[in-house]
Amino acid sequence: MRTTTHQLLITAPANLRPGRRPASSLALLSRPPRRRATVVRAAVAVEQEVKTKVSLVRIGTRGSPLALAQAHETRDKLMATHSELAEDGAIEIIIIKTTGDKILNQPLADIGGKGLFTKEIDEALLEGKIDIAVHSMKDVPTYFPDGMILPCNLPREDVRDAFICLTAKSLSELPAGSLVGSASLRRQSQILYRYPSLRVVNFRGNVQTRLKKLKEGEVQATLLALAGLKRLKMTEHVTAILSVEEMLPAIAQGAIGIACRSNDEKMANYISLLNHEETRLAVACERAFLETLDGSCRTPIAGYACRDENGYCVFRGLVASPDGSRVLETSRKGSYTLGDMVAMGKDAGKELLATAGPGFFDW
Repeated sequence: MRTTTHQLLITAPANLRPGRRPASSLALLSRPPRRRATVVRAAVAVEQEVKTKVSLVRIGTRGSPLALAQAHETRDKLMATHSELAEDGAIEIIIIKTTGDKILNQPLADIGGKGLFTKEIDEALLEGKIDIAVHSMKDVPTYFPDGMILPCNLPREDVRDAFICLTAKSLSELPAGSLVGSASLRRQSQILYRYPSLRVVNFRGNVQTRLKKLKEGEVQATLLALAGLKRLKMTEHVTAILSVEEMLPAIAQGAIGIACRSNDEKMANYISLLNHEETRLAVACERAFLETLDGSCRTPIAGYACRDENGYCVFRGLVASPDGSRVLETSRKGSYTLGDMVAMGKDAGKELLATAGPGFFDW
């Protein structure tokens, strides 16, 4: 029978076993007490302490490969900026399933509302289940729940869209009647506006799912954000990159936002050092445009603000009918400062509201 650790602790000392000469009483008394039981108890205490160690920062995110890549990017930047967060277990990533992740068999416009990919994560933040939330900024509504702030945008990735196809090199080369898959009304309307002979169908799922459907022939082509493909290191699938003139990006496309509770000064300090101000101002301009239009998920809206070679902000905005029959565009140029850029976005939105006229947004 194999002896357990507990049995070893209670076995008689070797000098008292049969066949051994007993040591003198004085010798036994002079020996230091054995410490094995104490060591075992100490080891158990250390193990329990490790198990109950609480992370310093809990990051909330969706569970898609792209969302996790963005959460890991945030984690890596936090670890590089704050030495105490570089220790093992200091940062924990918590996956939260959102409404947009749960319902995949319907168009986004039909399951409705703003915050489709952020609501449950923001609720977890406000309930104290996570400490910071990492979002794709194009998914974030133009308003924040009470008690939440979003003070940080990471450096923006490439804002352009990628054309992916196994049979043609560009949208213009697709034969009439070809199916292009996209869940984005913004992309659908701009495709149909320029290529009315093509057909566009709803195409839901993460990047990997869409590429699989394309390979299986469900559609002839699809469009994906180049930023996501870069973050996933999957740019080998790109057939062509569309210019912003051919396909104006979604509001805040390519930008990552990090939110925390408004009363959590510690987390605000952690993430404020990660903020990329040029990105934050560009996103603020585009979101001011979106907020002014008050577009629903049924309204194709696009906008892009950037710094030109002379340091000015250049903004382009667009609204369209879902069938692509009508596209309205405008542009602005001004100083690259928060006040001027927000004013530009609002002014551009007011112009397109007036141009579109009554009923344009009642889709």
